[in-house]
Amino acid sequence: MLRSLLKRELLRHWRSRQDVINPMMFFVITISLFPLAVTPDGELLSLMSGGVVWVCALLAAMLSLESMYRDDFRDGSLELLLIQSGSPYQVVISKIISHWLMTGIPLVVISPLLAVMLQLNTMAIPALMLGLLIGTAILSLIGSVGMGLTVGLRQGGVLLSLLVLPLFIPVLIFGASAVSAASMGMDYLGQLAYLGAYLMLSISFVPFASVAAIKVSIQ
Repeated sequence: MLRSLLKRELLRHWRSRQDVINPMMFFVITISLFPLAVTPDGELLSLMSGGVVWVCALLAAMLSLESMYRDDFRDGSLELLLIQSGSPYQVVISKIISHWLMTGIPLVVISPLLAVMLQLNTMAIPALMLGLLIGTAILSLIGSVGMGLTVGLRQGGVLLSLLVLPLFIPVLIFGASAVSAASMGMDYLGQLAYLGAYLMLSISFVPFASVAAIKVSIQ
């Protein structure tokens, strides 16, 4: 069942490719404009590059959250999926995984090129990619709860931001800290361990919270 649901979600994302392309374009354009707006100085850019990439990745991931439940909610198929699948948790999990595969993974893949453009120390690139790999999964998980609560609202974008941004802050702090530590030649496994613990905690509780949030919105 989970495999068929995941296949359906991936096909849905592929048909509405604009929802996948827009966050990528935002990510690339924002980082590309940053040196022009702040400073072209390589040393200063190197100090800020890790935080810049993380903030832009967070905002790009938030842009794509509405595509997680929006279309299925509007045409009524979301309620049918929750009822007919027999396991609403599998429906939610398939949507979270597909969102991460279609938005989070591309951000991870392209981040080294943009980090080099910002003159990030090459020793910090593995820390950046590993942090984003874990962090984008957390963003998809937490975002599913916020999107489930606001999917029935006509203009829920602002409320969605208010709900999920405070929960994203620890991810941003530990992710950027890992990059800074790696660029200075220090150990960054502690920061990644905290991100991993946050991911495990999110996996344990978020699907149940997402199902409850969607049911509230449907009712």
